[in-house]
Amino acid sequence: MRFPAAVLAIPTALLTACAISALSAVFPPATHAAAAFGPLAPPNPFMAPNGLASMHNDAGSADGGPLPGPGARLAPIFAYPLLAACPSITQGTDGLVLALCANDIIQAPIVYLIDPGGLVPHVIPLASLGIAKGGLLGGVYAYLDNNNQLVMIDGTNHLLRIAHAKDSKGCWQLNITESTDVSSAIPAGDQSVGVVPDYLGNVWFATGSGVVGVAKVGGGVASVQLDPGEQVANSISASPANRVGVATTAALYELNLDGVGNPQVLWRQPYDRGPARKPGQLSWGTGSTPTYFGPTGADYLTIVDNADPLVLHALIYESGTGNLICQQPVLTQGGPGSENSPIGAGTSMFISSTYGYPYPAVPAGAGPAVPPTAPFVGGMTRVDVEPTGCRTVWDSSTRSAALPHLSIADGLIYTITRIGLDNTTPLDVFAFAVIDPNNGRVLLQQPKSTTILSDPIQTACMVLMDNKIMQGNITGIGRIG
Repeated sequence: MRFPAAVLAIPTALLTACAISALSAVFPPATHAAAAFGPLAPPNPFMAPNGLASMHNDAGSADGGPLPGPGARLAPIFAYPLLAACPSITQGTDGLVLALCANDIIQAPIVYLIDPGGLVPHVIPLASLGIAKGGLLGGVYAYLDNNNQLVMIDGTNHLLRIAHAKDSKGCWQLNITESTDVSSAIPAGDQSVGVVPDYLGNVWFATGSGVVGVAKVGGGVASVQLDPGEQVANSISASPANRVGVATTAALYELNLDGVGNPQVLWRQPYDRGPARKPGQLSWGTGSTPTYFGPTGADYLTIVDNADPLVLHALIYESGTGNLICQQPVLTQGGPGSENSPIGAGTSMFISSTYGYPYPAVPAGAGPAVPPTAPFVGGMTRVDVEPTGCRTVWDSSTRSAALPHLSIADGLIYTITRIGLDNTTPLDVFAFAVIDPNNGRVLLQQPKSTTILSDPIQTACMVLMDNKIMQGNITGIGRIG
């Protein structure tokens, strides 16, 4: 999922109304016996620990992690009002949060250092650092490396590493410790939209026009152009086998390095992109960041297609060969479209619908939606890969307003739901929700805020240390727990 500046920006006059409060639960806490999900892929040695390293939690974009959340019980909820929309949240081994946001006033990237701890948190950031803005806001994807440095590509096409430390006065500072020019691999007017390290430490990136590049450990940058006319509108993922998954608006690719360290395409599989962009999606094609998952952690690579009119499919391929394992209909009880990356853990994958979600704007060049608008009815599906093929375990009509997260530790799915009519309004209520991944049942739905001021616009629900959740929204970040 990639957000343009217009999606992330809101009028600052609206911020005076921002408030987040913990209200009574719509559903009472329910008992739950945690089921075993996983394994996740082994941690990438060049990233922060699994679950904490990126918007999609790890190199393989599992959207699941090894840490437990608050559980299916009422939790305190706090707001960090930042005058910024915050799609990427990471946490270092020191417990501090690094969030990549977009300033609501100048619509430029900004990194915040945040202390998420305390019974009552410090809602004022410890430090902030503005990042160079390009012609487009490509910088919503970043990752945290194994030295607690945020890694991203800025608007001038420089690969940055951003560290945090206290100065001589004891004040926290954010500083760029490394800046690598990768513009030789990025065409004029183009910009990076996704970045991930492989398990050797090479940093891979993809651009909007379909260039896949590598900043090599030993120095130098190499790239390969994917098929003409295809665009990349989501982030990219890496497996322990040093393969990288990239989804364009027409096909799924898996790449690796050739004998001299340059990127090469292992396989390409086209998918049904439908006749047009769907309402609630930001590009004409899949909304998925490719997800690695499987019985050993990264055996499969999956996306969801954009088939039309009413049937959407999870496409699951064998990593390394590109052989299609299954094409399974999903979201049959909800809207037939998704801008979200699938959750993948063990032999199970989960997908949530964004069909009809009211994004404030879409990227330039995305094309018109057909139909122009649609009700947001929601929907979630679990699919399991079995020896004989794939099986839909459950379909639900849950209206997830965020990218859900599966905790391997407590066996629960965490997200934010949208409460209101299917035809959404600016006064809809947003709620902290806990879902049983065994059957799709909502175990808890705790209203947390009203109005679009806390709309998470389908950004990731992040389960952090100490049973806390941090959720980005269009005015800052909310903490649950």
